[in-house]
Amino acid sequence: MELETVMLPRDAFFGPVDQVPADRAAGRIAAEQITPYPPGVPAVVPGERLADNIIDYLRTDVAAGMNTPDPADPSLETFRVVAR
Repeated sequence: MELETVMLPRDAFFGPVDQVPADRAAGRIAAEQITPYPPGVPAVVPGERLADNIIDYLRTDVAAGMNTPDPADPSLETFRVVAR
């Protein structure tokens, strides 16, 4: 699953942000890194446009017990995204 990078990671991470419900995150630009563990490889980095398939993948795996130490909301009920 490859996401489209649409913004420099530093600009997305350090710029103005919103915290949005998971069901409204698709199409928005991530402002945080999300690294599911295992395997410990980033699935989302700041500056990438979030897609439904990655949101579903991450939320399904969290529900199954996967650890996500990076995001502001480890439950992935909400996502930190670049403010519009």
